[in-house]
Amino acid sequence: MSAEFSFFSDRPAMRFAQSGEESRPLIPVAPDGLEAALGELPPAQAAFVTAQGFKAGAGQVILLPGAEGVEGALVGLGAAAKRARERFALARATETLPEGAWEFTGAWPKEMAEEAALGWLFAGYRFGRYAESAPPKARLVCPEGLDAARLEAIAEGEAFTRDLINTPASDLGPDELEGAARLLAERHSATVKVVKGEDLLAQNFPMIHAVGRASPRAPRLIELNWGSEGPALTLVGKGVCFDTGGLNLKPGASMGLMKKDMGGSATVLGLAHMIMATGAALRLRVLIPAVENSVGGDSFRPGDILTSRKGLTVEINNTDAEGRLVLADALAYADETPADLMICMATLTGAARVALGPDVPPFYTDDDTLAEALATAARTVADPLWRMPFWEPYESKIEPGIADLDNAPSGGMAGSITAALFLRRFVTETPRFAHFDIYGWQPANAPARPKGGVGQGARAIFVALPEVLK
Repeated sequence: MSAEFSFFSDRPAMRFAQSGEESRPLIPVAPDGLEAALGELPPAQAAFVTAQGFKAGAGQVILLPGAEGVEGALVGLGAAAKRARERFALARATETLPEGAWEFTGAWPKEMAEEAALGWLFAGYRFGRYAESAPPKARLVCPEGLDAARLEAIAEGEAFTRDLINTPASDLGPDELEGAARLLAERHSATVKVVKGEDLLAQNFPMIHAVGRASPRAPRLIELNWGSEGPALTLVGKGVCFDTGGLNLKPGASMGLMKKDMGGSATVLGLAHMIMATGAALRLRVLIPAVENSVGGDSFRPGDILTSRKGLTVEINNTDAEGRLVLADALAYADETPADLMICMATLTGAARVALGPDVPPFYTDDDTLAEALATAARTVADPLWRMPFWEPYESKIEPGIADLDNAPSGGMAGSITAALFLRRFVTETPRFAHFDIYGWQPANAPARPKGGVGQGARAIFVALPEVLK
């Protein structure tokens, strides 16, 4: 990995102001509480706010003048009926407030305060490797009662994920993805081992090898291990660093975002950072099949039948359905040493986007308790998820007859579900398994989420883990 690429560079804008730093008050106010809030201000300030037409819209800011300049500010919470429409709305304030430390006033429910604080940190993210982009200069004092170090670890894990996804394949192939895992391991005293190139065949990872063999950048399986006590958690992330579609070549418009096809690996690495940085009492294992799905004389072909690590044969009906192939070998390997919980994350299907759009990733699990914990955590930390079914009647769709499994069932329906069913065939020993079909991309600027790579599901999983693994 090039020396210039530092995933954990200093990001002051994604850290809280020091508690001893002199700060100015930032007063949250809802539209229906604006009159009361104005009554608490000195008459001159109240008149100024009224004259400026401040309506307490979500994230709207009005500075409060004082004898020595800006004395404080009001920030709008927006109408209660509309708050569910936009996450992290208060993060808009970071773009408006002048430089310095700011501190929310008043007593907030913990969940609301945490979303505001985390959104503020996320809003400080900039991807500046190829062009400078100045982050906001306003900094926040961590609201009272919140764990600043924990929130900063979450924000840093999110930044790690975003950096990886945003980096183009010219600078982030399997080598560099391995380097990112090693960088993370070095930071947290974890271990990494890698099976690479032809060794994949010797050590029985045939589908990872088949998908990546046409690229001059050798395919590999990356494994990170950390922790020696507590329940066992295995994270598996799809690491397709670029996906041309193989011989079933994608059209240009569909190939444009394929640098993000390693978004599953980026997300599990960001989640791994959150877990390790906060010292969670568990044994963590991360597996990333890292490949580039290229076109060449050695490309795997439509009609080929591959034998997986688990021994199941797979008919290739579309070389653009390669993610499930590399994941299958990694999942089978993970399942040979069952963890208490295994989680798979992948930018796997366009069908998931058709069903739920870019903001809401579906997840699949047979464990109702796990599903409820994830759904509750998703609501709590504004990291939306939606449970979809492992729908048993669709099992026949992934059984082609000529082989055990079909990697791309015909018919064009239920694509996310059939992909999830395919992956489940490779997890037979682990008691609890969940698969997340994420997008990993923010298509337009939004509060705390600039256009580009974004983590999805990691925060919800992180918050749910203590309940799930207790």
